Amino acid sequence: MKRKPFRKLFFGIMILAMAGFIWGYGFETETAAKKTPEVESKAMMVPANFSELAKNARPGVVNIRTVKTVKGGGRVFRHFFGNPFDKKNPFHNFGPFSDERAPDFKQRSLGSGFIIDRDGYIVTNNHVIEGADEIKVRLANDKEFDAKIIGRDPNTDLALIKITGSSDLAALKLGDSDKLPVGSWVVAIGSPFGLEQTVTAGIVSAKGRVIGNGPYDDFIQTDASINPGNSGGPLLNLNGEVVGINTAIVARGQGIGFAIPVNMAQGIIDQLKAHGSVTRGWLGVGIQDLTPELVEYYGFEEKKGVLVAQVFEGDPADKAGIKAKDVIIEIDGQPVNSSRELTATIALIPVGKKTPITIIRDGKKKTVNVKISKRDDSELLAKQEPESSGELGIRIAEITPETAKRFGHSETEKGVLVVGVEPGSKADEAGVRPGDLVKEVNRKPVTSVNELRSEIEKDDKIQLLVKRPNAGFVVIKIG
Repeated sequence: MKRKPFRKLFFGIMILAMAGFIWGYGFETETAAKKTPEVESKAMMVPANFSELAKNARPGVVNIRTVKTVKGGGRVFRHFFGNPFDKKNPFHNFGPFSDERAPDFKQRSLGSGFIIDRDGYIVTNNHVIEGADEIKVRLANDKEFDAKIIGRDPNTDLALIKITGSSDLAALKLGDSDKLPVGSWVVAIGSPFGLEQTVTAGIVSAKGRVIGNGPYDDFIQTDASINPGNSGGPLLNLNGEVVGINTAIVARGQGIGFAIPVNMAQGIIDQLKAHGSVTRGWLGVGIQDLTPELVEYYGFEEKKGVLVAQVFEGDPADKAGIKAKDVIIEIDGQPVNSSRELTATIALIPVGKKTPITIIRDGKKKTVNVKISKRDDSELLAKQEPESSGELGIRIAEITPETAKRFGHSETEKGVLVVGVEPGSKADEAGVRPGDLVKEVNRKPVTSVNELRSEIEKDDKIQLLVKRPNAGFVVIKIG
């Protein structure tokens, strides 16, 4: 009987303790709940699913199949998972499937594209439809149409095609790639390996990538799974807007792909739609980035601007008084810090516009007004003072960093540049093209015009290993 008061006291204390624990737990839970939205607002987690986005976007994505006749008996050394010849440049476009057959054959390829308006205009990559005799477009509803080429821009690997006869086309909305942050979610839709309407997701890994694909490289890098056949398909943000056009992959890598930013593509698409071609501004200089060695050698105070290595006679820069060894630091009031940036800036300036360009000469700042002219790639090739190869019917020149970048080769590439092909010549019939970079003659590397001419003179039967922009390595037999 004496223990009962103690028991009551003990149980009372226990009840109070448990009540306090429960109240404290509830308070902590409520506090945590209040903090959760704040945490989630700082880092968006994986979306619940991409089903609605894919459902809405798929009708605007198309499969593109082409057929073209390949002449000359050349072999296309191209592989989806690596290039056995090119160890330095690991990047590949991934549109056409290529095969090897004798002299003339029908080459079939496939890629992707997306509808931009209900009139039937479709954006894709240039290398998907380049040289095609037939272009077939299959919609998401399995309807198929013949397409015609409206315009192409090899420098950015963009093309615009059109289909007619359909009244129920679904166009994709174009977004703003400048506002696309690194780390944000993106979705790729296309036909990898011919598997139509494939949807993959990933994030933006980086922006502004330069991969040696051409003079206007400014790629979005993503780890969304893209493969051969995705070429020309859209890269979408979570609002279902197109922010990029899938274009290239790392040949020996996994999970790394590249897309053309839609903001850069928009102006090109508009020009192709209106005129069928693209007009770009031309300054008329050979340029290169400033290295620490050049800064020290010329005694520049800081590494700022782009060095003028060459001025083409009679072109806008020459007329305005720009000279070799000048350093361009501003164009129309905007600073330029790389040759890529300068090239892209000049390209966007309207032809005929007088533009102030600020230079550093002998340590002094000076501004000159330059009347921008139209860029003409054929004229640019002619400025390299080509030499004739003789009876083969090709004109060749030493490659420079400037011409390498402008015609889709890496700045560090070695070889001899083909700058012209005489119609009806042996080289023409074999399939040699202007812009080809001759790497080997009969399995022997050549790095100069003299070496190439010397090797050609040794044998009547010639095999050229050439590197072709947006196509990889090609073996061409002559004789």
